[in-house]
Amino acid sequence: MCDGRRKVKICADPSRKRSRMESIMSRKLVHTPEGVRDIYGDEKAKKTVVERLLHEKIHSCGYRDIQTPTFEFFDVFSKEVGTTPSKELYKFFDKEGNTLVLRPDFTPSIARCAAKYFMDEDVPIRFCYQGNTFTNTSNLQGKLKEVTQMGAELIGDDSVQADAEMIAMTIEALYHAGLSDFQISIGNLEYFKGICAEAGLDEETELELREYISGKNYFGAEELLDRIHVKKKNKELLLKVGDLFGTVSILEEAKKAVSNERSRNAIDRLEKVYQVLCDYGVEKYVSFDLGMLSKYNYYTGIIFKGYTYGVGDAIVKGGRYNNLLGRFGKAAAAIGFVIVVDDLLAAMGRQGVVISGIDSYVKLYYTEADFREKLQEAKHLRASGKNVELLPSE
Repeated sequence: MCDGRRKVKICADPSRKRSRMESIMSRKLVHTPEGVRDIYGDEKAKKTVVERLLHEKIHSCGYRDIQTPTFEFFDVFSKEVGTTPSKELYKFFDKEGNTLVLRPDFTPSIARCAAKYFMDEDVPIRFCYQGNTFTNTSNLQGKLKEVTQMGAELIGDDSVQADAEMIAMTIEALYHAGLSDFQISIGNLEYFKGICAEAGLDEETELELREYISGKNYFGAEELLDRIHVKKKNKELLLKVGDLFGTVSILEEAKKAVSNERSRNAIDRLEKVYQVLCDYGVEKYVSFDLGMLSKYNYYTGIIFKGYTYGVGDAIVKGGRYNNLLGRFGKAAAAIGFVIVVDDLLAAMGRQGVVISGIDSYVKLYYTEADFREKLQEAKHLRASGKNVELLPSE
């Protein structure tokens, strides 16, 4: 306040205050929210190349592009479907009051689309796709909330060969993109489910136990099993599942550890898949993990994840979901995977993988006097496939 007295030297200057507020607002506007970021320059150029290489390999296996909406009705990703928890969804309302969701995961959208447009198809359908997914995770986890994924789905084929095709294609796509040091770990949910059924666990308890084991919280798992008085033999088996990982030899150990038919059939399936992967010649990239239990409840059998150096999370996630399409009205077996492109790029960068094939640009400088001549030169170069920038001379 300015009151005219000599002792009061502080005089509010409205224009200065407004300028300061505008400066604060402009600084805020140029930043992105937590969990999302801009990608530009060389990083975007490398991402484009890697996406193209992944796409080439997937296309070469007979998969055709499909595009689904960025947002769907809430029910497509509801708890009953078995996808991302509701608290991690970005939800909003349309003018009619419907609850809509930014897709956190491609698979339910593909399942919905296949059920709608391919209801009467009785031959296997192959789809591939690329786009961004959105998950409202906690900032404390340090994860991106928007990531680019590329994936494929094989619908209408419940064979061992389909399982192996999907895993082999994942391996070949990663290798084609330039990654050579990685491992695909394969599991089978039926092994775990067979032990749970033998122990008499209901579905709710099984899901709770799955969460403990997948999070490596064996103290929580043991406490849960003690609380519901599971027999010692079954309890030891369930707690041992997380230790059953390694090369193909672990499958024999896993089979000997169980007596129920469901779990033993799960191991038989894995052994057959491995034999077909040997036919593909990709077995050196494969390991097994019977303790792999996905947070997505729609998975029903074979599941797999891809790991490499430089990132903590899996760069590939996939598996079989034979019941999901039934929720949308089409009974069909299916298997698919996604590659998290952002994590793949981060890993390649930290491993020093050189990404070649990035577009180069020619710069042509012109003056007012020779603009027409330079324009014709630029048009000629562009017609020959060159990328040309026309720039005024300084």
